Amino acid sequence: MDKIVIRGGERLIGEVEVSGSKNATLPIFVSCLLSQGDNLFYNVPHLRDVQTIIKVLENLGVRVSEKNGVYQINATEISNDEAPYDLVKTMRASILVLGPLVARMKKATVSLPGGCAIGARPINLHLMGLEAMGAKIELRHGYIEAKADVLKGANISFDTVTVTGTENLMMAATLAKGKTTLQNTAVEPEVVDLANVLNKMGARINGAGTSLIEIEGVESLHAVEHTIIPDRIEAGTLMVAAGLTRGNIKILHCPLSEMEMVVHKLRESGMEIESEGDGVRAVGMKRIRSVDIRTQPYPGFPTDMQAQFMVLMSLARGLSVISETIFENRFIHVSELRRMGADVRIQGDSAIIQGVESLSGATVMATDLRASASLILAGLAAEGVTVVSRVYHLDRGYEGLDKKLAKLGANIKRVKEGD
Repeated sequence: MDKIVIRGGERLIGEVEVSGSKNATLPIFVSCLLSQGDNLFYNVPHLRDVQTIIKVLENLGVRVSEKNGVYQINATEISNDEAPYDLVKTMRASILVLGPLVARMKKATVSLPGGCAIGARPINLHLMGLEAMGAKIELRHGYIEAKADVLKGANISFDTVTVTGTENLMMAATLAKGKTTLQNTAVEPEVVDLANVLNKMGARINGAGTSLIEIEGVESLHAVEHTIIPDRIEAGTLMVAAGLTRGNIKILHCPLSEMEMVVHKLRESGMEIESEGDGVRAVGMKRIRSVDIRTQPYPGFPTDMQAQFMVLMSLARGLSVISETIFENRFIHVSELRRMGADVRIQGDSAIIQGVESLSGATVMATDLRASASLILAGLAAEGVTVVSRVYHLDRGYEGLDKKLAKLGANIKRVKEGD
């Protein structure tokens, strides 16, 4: 098992490229279950979660290959309709195979999902939607068993906004009979990217990116070529790194138009962030100003940037409040930040942060994907050496973050546990 060792205090300077989006790649790869032929995908990030979804697909009989960074996926012949616990337990996004399998194979057996320990994230809205489309659902021995001779279009309204629920039912509806209307849908850029892929395949989807999506079912879908959008969360994490180190970095392939709330809050904290040629310039200032944030579904402040922003506020002048409205257990990283000298206390769904003059290096443990990134950011700004263990969480969603930071001048290295 790897750990990451950081000696803080280095100013980050230079250029860095943002990788393809994890949260766009996973549903897009799954969408191939609906298609016939060879799909080709570019700008795919090399991540543990991507490899997990590939294993899930291969277990279903899908052929997946990669050459020179281009992924070819062919689901013309699906030989299995079960996604077992051993594969699904490590990643909640595996639930995305449920809708496409029922639409294509008329049945599916999918283990209840696992993943990061950041809250229940129930899938009842996925199941409610499939039942509205005519599927029969049973829960047995930790598995979802779904069957439908024919999925039929339906009017479905989500009680709460759900990204994976929107994606799952949107995919299922592409092969349903008639028209499906999804209301109160997620509007994330990753949902739009999935809809774009499905429409390229021959689906008839209107309204992606709004709270009302309409899908007219078709008989079949064909293969496509597609380039995955850049990862806005990685871009935001790199911006925070610049802010913490008083850095000056140019971020290439930065999806600035999809990051308005993050950029607004970082500018409010004192950072300079501006478009520059083929990238975005992020410059950190000596003084960090305290800023309050409240996580919200897109286009609000993303929950996936909350932990990273908390590190920035730990070194701000004054008091700031971060309210987490999406996941109930997403302050697990706070105890580790306290070990580094952060002054953070929790009240209900809010973290109250009193900025301190400096953080000190410590041995800390990552508890989930974004928490691992936040601890690395804290290490960049801390005095002394920080050792972050259990970085397999980091590898689930960041492609070579340690290497990218090293290229920018960070004193950071990856070593084996025990070294």
